[in-house]
Amino acid sequence: MDETTVIEPPAGAASKSLNMRVLLAFFAIYVLWGTSFLAIRIAVLEVPPLFAAGTRFFVAGVVLYGFMRLRGRTSPTRSQWRSLALLALLMFVAEYGPLFWAEKYVPSGIASVLEATLPLITMAIETWVFRRQRFHWPLLAAILLGFCGVGVMLFRNGEQQFGWLPCVAILAGATTWSLGSVFNRSLDLPESRPLTSGAAMALGGAMLLVLSAVFGELSPLPHVSMRAALAILYLIAFPSLLGFTAFVWLLARMPATRVASHAYVNPVVAVALGYFVAGETISLRTLIGTALVLASVILILGKEKAAI
Repeated sequence: MDETTVIEPPAGAASKSLNMRVLLAFFAIYVLWGTSFLAIRIAVLEVPPLFAAGTRFFVAGVVLYGFMRLRGRTSPTRSQWRSLALLALLMFVAEYGPLFWAEKYVPSGIASVLEATLPLITMAIETWVFRRQRFHWPLLAAILLGFCGVGVMLFRNGEQQFGWLPCVAILAGATTWSLGSVFNRSLDLPESRPLTSGAAMALGGAMLLVLSAVFGELSPLPHVSMRAALAILYLIAFPSLLGFTAFVWLLARMPATRVASHAYVNPVVAVALGYFVAGETISLRTLIGTALVLASVILILGKEKAAI
C-alpha cells in the first residue's frame, strides 16, 4: 500500500459518532440547563446572590476565554471589548443578578417557567420595536397566551402566590437578555463565538462581583458551606462550561429553531427536579400556567421555523 494512501473511516461509523455527539449536546442544553435553576436556588439560600452569580460567570468565563486563546483565537479589539461590555451588562449582570436574587424567594420551578418567556419577549422586541413590522394577530395571540400562563401560575383568587417583586425582577432580566440577543447581531464582536461568550461571561462576572462588594455582600466575607460551594461549582462546570459549549456547537450545525427547543424542555426538567428533589409544591395552577407558557413558546418557535 502506498504510504500516502489515506484510509477513511466507514461512513456509517462517522455518522454514528456525529449522532452521538448531537444527542450529548442536546442532553447538555436540555438537562444541564434545566438543572441550573435548582442549583441556583441551593446556592443563594446560603450565599449572597450577586456574589454567587459573579463567581459562577467570572470563573467560567475566564476558563472558556483562556482556553480559546490557547487554541489560537485572536484577542478582541478595543471596539469589540466595548461591544462585549454591553453584552455582559445586558445578558449577565441585568439578567442573572435579578434571577439569582429572586430565587431566594421564588421556587426554582416557577423561576424556570418565568425564564421560559424569553422567546416571547425576544419575538415581541424584535418584531414590533426593531423591525417595526405590521401587527399580526396570530403572533400577538401566541405571546398573550404565554403571559396568561404566567398570570394563572402567579395569581390565586386575585392575590399573588409569590412576592411580585422577585417575579418582576425575573421578567425584567429576561427582557434585558432579549435586548442583548437582538443587539448581538449588529455589534462588532469577535468571529469566534466561544471566545465571545467567554469574554462576555468574564466581564459580566467581574461586574457582578463589583456590585456584590458595593451592596455590602462581602462585608463580612460570606460563609460558604460545602453544599452551597458544590452548587456553585456545578453551575460553573456543567450549565456554564459544558452547557454553553454544547449550545454553540449545535448552533453551528443545526437550525437555530431546533436548538431553541431547549426553551420548552428546561422548565419541564426544572419543575420535575424541584418537586422530586427539593420538595417544591406543584399546584394545579402551576401545571396549567406552565402548560400555557410552553404552548406559547412552541407556537412562537414554530412561527420562526416557518419563516426561515
